[in-house]
Amino acid sequence: MPSTRLLALRHGESEWNVAGRWQGQADTSLSDGGRRQALLAAEQLGSFDGIWSSPLQRAAETAAIIAAHIGIGPVLVDDRLGETDVGSWEGMTHAEIEAEWPGYIAGNRRPPDAEPLDDVARRAEAAFVDIAATVPGGEVLVVTHAGLLRTLCRALGSEPYRFDNLDGSWFIVEDGQVRVGERVHLVDAESVTDAL
Repeated sequence: MPSTRLLALRHGESEWNVAGRWQGQADTSLSDGGRRQALLAAEQLGSFDGIWSSPLQRAAETAAIIAAHIGIGPVLVDDRLGETDVGSWEGMTHAEIEAEWPGYIAGNRRPPDAEPLDDVARRAEAAFVDIAATVPGGEVLVVTHAGLLRTLCRALGSEPYRFDNLDGSWFIVEDGQVRVGERVHLVDAESVTDAL
């Protein structure tokens, strides 16, 4: 079976990104800046054979804006593309987490009620394999979340890096195996206000 390329992007800026709150599975909406980011990103993207999204509205709306602009769709949803469940940290700021769980973030630790990172990596990898199977040899756009992308990159042996809004990475799926490709940066946050 030919290899399939997936461009997996983090969603546009959300209201909770602006507030500095950990989102996890919270279904927060895009900010106006996030909508502008999605349009700017769409202007840089070419054609794809399909588009998939997390069910969370910040990702689904980003995908819908991009799909409408580049003329693909419908946006298909896979629950496995949802963000990592951060348990008790949902809705908290970095400072609030540090006060209650000192050193946890720096040590890449999570609260006991958070989703295990191995589970996140497994579900993300399985979703990518299944999505790739729908368009063998094609290219698919996937809109998801930074935590999921970072966790999957780490699990696949790639150096995890920070995914800003509308950053992403190519993933190559071949013979049921996923590997990390080239990193992608589409939007500079400071250019959003001036551009639109």
